[in-house]
Parts: sequence; C-alpha cells; structure tokens
Amino acid sequence: MNYRETLEFIHSLGMFSYPAGLERITDVLKRLGNPQNDLTAVHIAGTNGKGSVSAMLSSVFSAAGYKTGLYTSPFIIDFRERIQVDGEYISETDICRLTETVKSMGVRLTEFEFITAMAFVYFKERKIDILVCETGLGGRFDATNTLDSLLCAVITKIGLDHTAVLGNTVEKIAAEKCGILRDCPAVTSPYQDEKALRVISECAKRLTVPDISKLEVLCCGMLGNKFSYKGKEYEIELCGEFQIENAVTAIETINCCGLNIPYETVRKGMKTAFIPARMEVISRSPLIVLDGAHNPDGANALASELRKFGGKVTAVIGMMKDKDFKSFLKKTLCYCENAVAVEVKDNARSLSAEELYETAREFCSCTISDNLQDAIEKAVKISQGGPVFIFGSLYLASAARPILKEKF
Repeated sequence: MNYRETLEFIHSLGMFSYPAGLERITDVLKRLGNPQNDLTAVHIAGTNGKGSVSAMLSSVFSAAGYKTGLYTSPFIIDFRERIQVDGEYISETDICRLTETVKSMGVRLTEFEFITAMAFVYFKERKIDILVCETGLGGRFDATNTLDSLLCAVITKIGLDHTAVLGNTVEKIAAEKCGILRDCPAVTSPYQDEKALRVISECAKRLTVPDISKLEVLCCGMLGNKFSYKGKEYEIELCGEFQIENAVTAIETINCCGLNIPYETVRKGMKTAFIPARMEVISRSPLIVLDGAHNPDGANALASELRKFGGKVTAVIGMMKDKDFKSFLKKTLCYCENAVAVEVKDNARSLSAEELYETAREFCSCTISDNLQDAIEKAVKISQGGPVFIFGSLYLASAARPILKEKF
C-alpha cells in the first residue's frame, strides 16, 4: 500500500469497533516483542490541556538533550504529527512499513490501538530517552496504558466530554483518567475541578498540585504570556490565559521527573513550545485566531479571550453533532458580533451549516457559507478589519489551517 492507501486502511479500523479493554493491545504488543517495556514515559490524561502540556514537556526535554518521543492525539494538519522524535514527524515510509508490521500480527484492533502499537515499535527503534505520551480517550482502558515505566503521570483539567464512553459525571470521568496512575509522582492542574481533585487525591500516592499563590502573571495576551512562578520568570508563545495553567503544570511535572534540568533550559524549552490550533495567531493585522476548542472547558477558555474584544469579534464556526453545541455556542457567541456557520466537509459527524445557523443566530448575527474558504473570506469582509476567530472543532481547525496559511 502507498501512503494514501495506508491512511485509508488505518482510518477504516474505526475508533469504537470493539469493546473497551486492554486485551487486544496487550496481545499485539506481546507479538511485537513488548516494545513498550523499553520506553520510559511521562503519561498524560485529561480533558483539556493534554496537547499543550505535552508540547511544553517535549520541548523542554529535547532542549535538555534527551532524545524525546511525542505521541499525541488527534492530529491537526498531518497524520504524522501524532508520532514525533525531537519535533521531527515520522516519515510516510515508516508509517507504511509499520502498518504492514502491525497488520501481520493478525490481531483485530481499533484505529487508536493500531496507531499506538505502531508508535511504540517506532519509538523503540529510534532508541528514545523519554516518551511524552498522551492518552487517546480516558485512561484505564486506553491503549497507552500498557506503558509501565513512568517518570511521572499527569492529569490535566477534567471536564464533561465523551460522557457516553467515560461516564456522565466529573467523578466517573476522573476515575477513568486516574487509571494511568502508577507508583510514581503525579501532577494535576492547579485549577482542577474540586470533585475531580478529590478522586485524583485518593488515587495518587504522591500528588503535586502547582501552588498558584506563587504564580504572578506579568503579561497575558494574544501574542503570548509572561509569568513568574516560584520566583522564576517564564515566557510562552502559546496564547490564551489558560496556557499559564498548562505551563505551571508542565513545570511541576519536570520537577517531579527528577532529571535536574537547569532553569535556563526549562525556560528556553517552554518559550519554544508550539502546538497548532491552540489559540494560534495566524495573522496579526487583521487579527485572525484559530482555536480547536470544542467542549465545555474549551468554551470557557475561549470565552475568556473573546470577551476582551468588547463584542466586536467575527467568528467562523463548525461543530460536530455529538457535542453539546448549543451550550458551547451560548458561552462563546455572546462575545461575538457576527458568525459564519459552515459544515466540516467529508465528516459524517459534522453538523450541517443550516443546523448550526439555527442555534447560532440566537446569540449573534449569523449567516451561512457553503464551504470553508468562502466562510473565511466572508468573515474577514464582515469584520471590516476587526478580529476573526475560527473555532468549534479540531476537524474544522485542521481544514482551516492550510487555507489560512496560504492566504495570510
């Protein structure tokens, strides 16, 4: 199979093709020689912030001279984003080769299980020093929970998402996420939901929560953040006030790993961390921001940025029908003057532009567009030089980013 055919095969496996459990992934990894046993990892679960914390950690570890693997989910632009070593994406050739390797084991797997098996083999081959590994969904039955040698486990902020799979309360979701905890240090968000924090505290043997009394925000804006934590100054280019929460979580995780990385190296790694579609500033004039927010906590974080523009924002919105889109739009569009609703093409889960419009127009002036490029052009025109935000789904962000990069 060529690369396109390989990706089609992987995506055809389906995310929920089989019941949750570790039996399948354990079986295939055993047949592959248990590559996960040669990996030392920082394991990260949570509802929001996983990608940002992972990006910061991998940037710092690489800056410190450790050969660092990064396994993330989902991808934004390029499937190869999911498997990286020191910021370099896995090659198309390696994806094709490893797909054949995992297929030859003869074990029926879900899409995420299959990719996880590929990734673990690849990281073993590359002889990495540290793996920064995000869970795909949940924790207890996540395919990545076959990792055993952990420097630290991290639980980022927990909220209500994927409730049909993980449970319909914060406590139930937290319990699933806590399935990754081992006899190793654990770190959680300083602004963790109180109910979730109680569950995490009960499950974790050695828990660190960043001390926000020692946090001072020096500068916060769309062009990045500066802050002081425990008397030391840091700068991150990831935008949005919520990224400071992720940053102190990453800093405490680095401290808990026991690697004695010097402050200057941590500061350098934090500053160079990057992740696409996380309050990403595509253009400064006019201001165009791309954000993959799609769930309640993401809506809250996005809303805190939107409100700073005094109701003068024009939005491009596209969402999945299995999300609580009405609640999301209510929280965000109240800070927008205009919105352009668009369907995320070639995605069966996407809301139609018409369905989205019917809800969105309750909160601001709204119009419909047939395609994403037209939606972006229409939004820029309507905004008359004002800020434009594109949000509602990571799938929307993935489709929008190349269009925006070419135009701006």
